[in-house]
Amino acid sequence: MPSPAPAAGADAPDAAYRLPRSVVAKHYDLRIDVDLDEARFTGTAAIRLEVCDGLDEIVLNAAELAITDARLDLEGGESLRATVGLDEEAERATFGLPRPVDPGQAVLRCAFSGVLNDKLRGFYRSTFVDQSGVTRTIATTQMESTDARRAFPCFDEPDRKAVFEITLVIDDHLVAYSNSPVVAETEAGPGRKAVRFAPTMVMSSYLVALIVGPLEATEPLEVGGVPVRVVHVPGKAHLADFALEIAEHALGFFADYFAIPYPAEKLDLVAIPDFAFGAMENLGCVTFRETALLVDRTSAARTDLERVADVVAHELAHMWFGDLVTMRWWEGIWLNEAFATFMEVLCVDAFRPSWERWVSFGLEREAALAVDGLHSTRPIEYPVGSPEEADGMFDVLTYQKGGSVLRMLEQYLGAEVFRDGVRRYLATHAYSNTVTGDLWDALEAVSGQPVRAVMDSWILQGGHPVIAREGDQLTQSPFVYGAEGEASAIGARWSVPVIARPLGGGPGATLLLDGPSAPLPAIEDPVVVNAGGWGVYRVDYGEHLGAIAADLPSLSPLERANLFADTWALVLAGRAPLGRFLELAAALGEDDEPATFAAVAGALALVERAADEGSRETLAAATRSLLGRRLASLGWEPRPGEGERIPSLRSVLVSTLGIVGGDENVRAEAASRFGAALGGGAALDANLEAAVLAVVADQLRPGDYEAFYARYQSATTPQQEQRYLGALASFPDVELGTRTLELALGEVRTQDAPYLIIGLLTNRVVGPTVFEKLTERWDEALDRFPLNSHSRMLQGIRTMCADRSVARRVTEFLGAHPLRSGQRSVEQAIERLWINVAFCEREREGLAQSLERAVRPES
Repeated sequence: MPSPAPAAGADAPDAAYRLPRSVVAKHYDLRIDVDLDEARFTGTAAIRLEVCDGLDEIVLNAAELAITDARLDLEGGESLRATVGLDEEAERATFGLPRPVDPGQAVLRCAFSGVLNDKLRGFYRSTFVDQSGVTRTIATTQMESTDARRAFPCFDEPDRKAVFEITLVIDDHLVAYSNSPVVAETEAGPGRKAVRFAPTMVMSSYLVALIVGPLEATEPLEVGGVPVRVVHVPGKAHLADFALEIAEHALGFFADYFAIPYPAEKLDLVAIPDFAFGAMENLGCVTFRETALLVDRTSAARTDLERVADVVAHELAHMWFGDLVTMRWWEGIWLNEAFATFMEVLCVDAFRPSWERWVSFGLEREAALAVDGLHSTRPIEYPVGSPEEADGMFDVLTYQKGGSVLRMLEQYLGAEVFRDGVRRYLATHAYSNTVTGDLWDALEAVSGQPVRAVMDSWILQGGHPVIAREGDQLTQSPFVYGAEGEASAIGARWSVPVIARPLGGGPGATLLLDGPSAPLPAIEDPVVVNAGGWGVYRVDYGEHLGAIAADLPSLSPLERANLFADTWALVLAGRAPLGRFLELAAALGEDDEPATFAAVAGALALVERAADEGSRETLAAATRSLLGRRLASLGWEPRPGEGERIPSLRSVLVSTLGIVGGDENVRAEAASRFGAALGGGAALDANLEAAVLAVVADQLRPGDYEAFYARYQSATTPQQEQRYLGALASFPDVELGTRTLELALGEVRTQDAPYLIIGLLTNRVVGPTVFEKLTERWDEALDRFPLNSHSRMLQGIRTMCADRSVARRVTEFLGAHPLRSGQRSVEQAIERLWINVAFCEREREGLAQSLERAVRPES
């Protein structure tokens, strides 16, 4: 007889949230009757158990369910009726038995019922308007982290793996999907059918998928014996072929990399109209936002295709790393998500090398470091107790910083050694659960390197170092945006893999900097620190920056992007003057890397918040001076043979010149192109569409808002719909901003509305007014939007930094209204807001002089 899984210690933060370990669930037999018209479901559960200890009650998770007809069938044939006590606060159901039972086999049976909610979690309803104009309903699920308990009673913890055998009873004209293939369809009463699915492999409850609706599927594509389909609402089959292409590549890529076949029997990729996340890695039945799966490759922007490729690859990586091998408890979710992030980039880089995916990932790394330099950061892995704390793990520190740290480790150990360690880890722990140290053990076994000691310094403390060159020494110290001495989650010292090389070419050197300083390797100057760009740290060249800046083309694209990002971070932290960054930007010349120019554009956008009326035109002139020549050399139209990422560069230049730079030629061209598209002429190039819309909105011309809104309603692809919706937040007019907020609180899908509010709060003109109006309808907004989006909608407050009184009002309100989930993310946004306030106040007085030094005569 198996022993129960290890219980959390009494003092562990998760102890109060873990179920008793006196039983082990082996197999669930679920039969669920779904009524879309009434938005309800009823079901029965038969859970085969191993009773490990004598007991007189069994405790499961259940939330928002009614449970009846409970009994425990013992292996000798006796059946014990059970009482059911529900604790909604603890989200538990206690099945009380009339007498104690001894260890052995048993089956717990019950009936249950619930509502298909509209909160985009658990078992919920999603709607769409079909081609006849009729609103149709889908029932679908989102179980991660702890919402399987809202669909059926279960042991809703990641290390309580079991087999799931599911039957869905539905209307005859509907279809159903779950984790496994359909094995039978039988009549289930007038106009009803029962769809039975094959048993799954052993897996966690958060991976169960239940989907019912008037959906269609593509013909199966056989990939290594695995049938792959895209499931969608009617009329969108033409948007599925690119997802099938990347899925075919990813399945082969991962099976080869992991040296383990795909672990499920089939793969359905399901586009859901209402979905709170980007996608969810349900075994064999992955669910997606439509924008992350359905795309028209003939008219999409390259970044739209990259987004679909990224998300599909990310979710398929989880089939091995997450589904086959799963974290023991939620503090380990970072490893699932960070590793899938690392593997997504590795896979897509092999899929489309011309996209240079590891270079563009530098922007994502930068987004993580921008949070990780805050006192309110957190370790990548930290103790997790409640479901709300688990939900708080899904952020840039888990995904982007975690993925970046894994890439740094891979480069330090060597790609093949790292891969072999991952293979060993997966083979050893297949179908079971792990902690982070299990991966370090596997990597140490194949590499002989002290992986655990190195990685613990990155995983178990927050923050990251800045590596400074001081003469012939390299030093490390914590990188901090704010004032020293504040209460901080930022660590003190890291084991830093440093790769250095001579700028002019030639052999480099690697060292592990685990003390405060170390001699610089004997390399010819100028020396590039963080050669290759894989290190998760800042670099401060100090007096040596000029020599590097004098030969920017000798840096790789990622090294160059990192140089700009690091220099700007030092400026924002008050460790370097703004002029140093502007001088660096002036040296860019004909650089082709979008990430480098994106760093310049982001800096100029914040400088705009610091500018008063006396320096605004100087800022515009400086922007035109820094960026105008590059757009002039690129032109507005794609040129034969230009790199695939050049359109992204063109978009950055158009939007920044048109808005911050006030470039009349750019503004006129954007308006002309939009007018032509509106009048039935050439459609806007999807690669430029978002930039053109932003520039047009900034001009505040009569009728444009209404035209944007009409295009949003009539969009032919999910991506176009999102571009026009997002552009509604760009108009610099308080009345239009208020109107857009009403849309967010009314007709806009709840999956999209929080992101529209981010755009409104970021809008320099309307942000303060929108925030005030949002506070007046605070409870309404929180009730309407998915729980995981509450903190996300507030990320726009970071740029409300031009006026200290506005920042104080934002801080006071949010301090008095803490969120149930994601509060740490709000605290980080507030801290970043005050860092931006400090920047504005520090730079405002001398801003015109700093900018004038960056201005070159315009040609």
